[in-house]
Amino acid sequence: MAVDDILHTSQHPLLHSNGADANNNNKKNINFVSLAKWVLKFTMWIVFLAWVALFFVIPTDFGSELYFDWIGATSESPFGYTGSTLLLYSAPIIIIAFLAVPYLLISGEDRLQLQEKKTPRFRLWTFPVLVDGPLGVVSAAELIGIILFIVFLVWDGYFYTAVVLRMIPDDTPKEHCYILINLGHRIGTIGLYCLAFLFLPVARGSVLLRLVDIPFEQAIRYHVWLGHLTMLLFTLHGLLFVIAWTIEGTLLQEMLQWVDLGISHFPGVISLVAGLLMWMTSLHPVRKNKFELFYYTHQLYVIFIFFLALHVGGFIFCISAGGIFLFILDRSLRFYQSRKTVDIISIKYLPCGAVELMLSKPANLQYNALSFIFLQVRELSWLQWHPFSVSSSPLDGKYHLSVLIKVIGEWTEKLRGNILNSSGVDLHLLPQTKITASVEGPYGHELPYHLMYENLILVAGGVGISPFLAILSDILHRTREGKPCLPQNILIVWAVKRSNEIPLLSTNDMELICPFFSDKLNIEIHIFVTRESQPPLEEGQVHKATNFSPTVSNNCSMSVLVGTGNNMWPGLYVISSTLGFVILLYLLDTFYINPYDISPWWYTGLLFVICMLASVFIFGGVVVGLWHLWERRNATREACKDDRIMFEKMQHNEIVAHNDSCQQKLASSINTYYGSRPDFKDTFRDISEKWGCVDVGVIVCGPPSLQTSVAKEIRSQNIRRQRNHPIFHFNSHSFEL
Repeated sequence: MAVDDILHTSQHPLLHSNGADANNNNKKNINFVSLAKWVLKFTMWIVFLAWVALFFVIPTDFGSELYFDWIGATSESPFGYTGSTLLLYSAPIIIIAFLAVPYLLISGEDRLQLQEKKTPRFRLWTFPVLVDGPLGVVSAAELIGIILFIVFLVWDGYFYTAVVLRMIPDDTPKEHCYILINLGHRIGTIGLYCLAFLFLPVARGSVLLRLVDIPFEQAIRYHVWLGHLTMLLFTLHGLLFVIAWTIEGTLLQEMLQWVDLGISHFPGVISLVAGLLMWMTSLHPVRKNKFELFYYTHQLYVIFIFFLALHVGGFIFCISAGGIFLFILDRSLRFYQSRKTVDIISIKYLPCGAVELMLSKPANLQYNALSFIFLQVRELSWLQWHPFSVSSSPLDGKYHLSVLIKVIGEWTEKLRGNILNSSGVDLHLLPQTKITASVEGPYGHELPYHLMYENLILVAGGVGISPFLAILSDILHRTREGKPCLPQNILIVWAVKRSNEIPLLSTNDMELICPFFSDKLNIEIHIFVTRESQPPLEEGQVHKATNFSPTVSNNCSMSVLVGTGNNMWPGLYVISSTLGFVILLYLLDTFYINPYDISPWWYTGLLFVICMLASVFIFGGVVVGLWHLWERRNATREACKDDRIMFEKMQHNEIVAHNDSCQQKLASSINTYYGSRPDFKDTFRDISEKWGCVDVGVIVCGPPSLQTSVAKEIRSQNIRRQRNHPIFHFNSHSFEL
């Protein structure tokens, strides 16, 4: 006892003291990180607001005076007028991208704050306001952004028109032509302002999208809206010039004009024609029925941007250069990643015709349950990339990622045929076909927001169940392993056309992932079979899936060059490319443009574009090379990697076999309704009575009509909400190009 007393009295205080010191250090670190994040966030907001205010102020007389004072004060620098305009218009968004890098690095996983029992409150991003219009489902935050953009257009249009009318000379012989030409100039300028934002949403892996946590599948709609607006302005810009030149009788001469000093018209004509082709083929009827035409025509953006730079010259092109530069950074990175082929570990052919592919990935490639990838199969097309939601949880295994593919078009039909040929399932489809896959991504939310709600409603249509399988698996894994996870009540509403799609649920064996999960989670599944009035005669029979494993010869995993979670290397890539761009501009101005008095506008625009591309491929390429070496070094350090992949592969096959034996059990635990569609009014009313005053996250994955129906009911429920009823938060996970 004496020894115990000594140990208790002497060692315990030391341990207590060390623990107290550690706690104090942790608190200091937390406080420092919080302060650093606050400073970075505040700075980024100031820069962003100043950048946006610039577009409002410049058209005014006060803004014009400030602009000319700025040009006069900075044009004597080695960068000249180009540097002055670049610093004013494009530098702010680049600065925000710079600051986003340390912000994302120091934030890490602490951005996922799971706070239980929060007071329910409305959120602008998840409150649907417009649900039936041509823009689809629009949240309150998006509506505010749209209104501000409309105000910006009206504001700039008013001031530019006033300037044109005020500057009409008294002795102008053709006053109407003067007005048309000057209005055309001003409208073109507003189009360049819109172009500054156009490419930001389609930079899929951009640090800016990671910063605001808006994934590409949601941001693409902003690109569509801005694209229509930008092309409308540029078309009006060109039309006003055409009308004026026609009146003057100089249409052909003016359209073919290519001058050294001033704006060259012929490159502008080429750029506008390319833009019009992209615009016409991107309209919904063409995009829906002739997707390949839309996709291939949209590659004309290279011609559009290149000849636009020749048209306006280097220093005017700087107005829009920031967003275009960030897009080039992202596009180049995706090009590097997509050159690598990826092993298909296993293939599962389901009775309903869907196919599940398990793709090899390195352990350090991060993603979350709501991610998606772009898949290319070279035997089908070298140019086509198709998006698919991930159907696996990152906790299912370190070395694989799964996608569920339903045959709904020509490309997927060919894919199924190749898979059947490769597997030898259909013996008449010989000879066997090789499948070579490449992957871009994974992309998606930086944070798994489905974990932030204690109560979830998952609404799916058809193969839209795929991401929800990943969510279920993620929640079950986290529940079993004791990781942070808020969801306790989960309702799945799934509408399918035929009952043969129901076995898709069997790709997840909930009991195998988390034994006795029903004691910890309340999961309810409602399936609506819309095109069958009664259960088929073979209901209850187990329809086995066909499984086979292609030969894995090269041990090729997905590249880590793109993906969520990893922010250090993308940050270095952005920083090095940007610094390289500044260095190349400085060298170009110092040793070529200024000494040799290079003045043609179109030529300076060409040199500017070359500098942008060279900085990405040279300076950014160095970082990509180091990144690739780091990836390979990590791959070699992973001991027994092949054995681990084979273990996951064998484990997957065991799960498949177990799934087949459990399908009957799963079918008995769900509610299936034949010949009817979901009645969301009744569903949300029942949930309101059952779950009480809580936040309910509603995630929808399905066609636009399904999203509209759910959003309309959520808006109605939230507006008429009683005090003891939930607040429903609308989240869309539907991807549509």
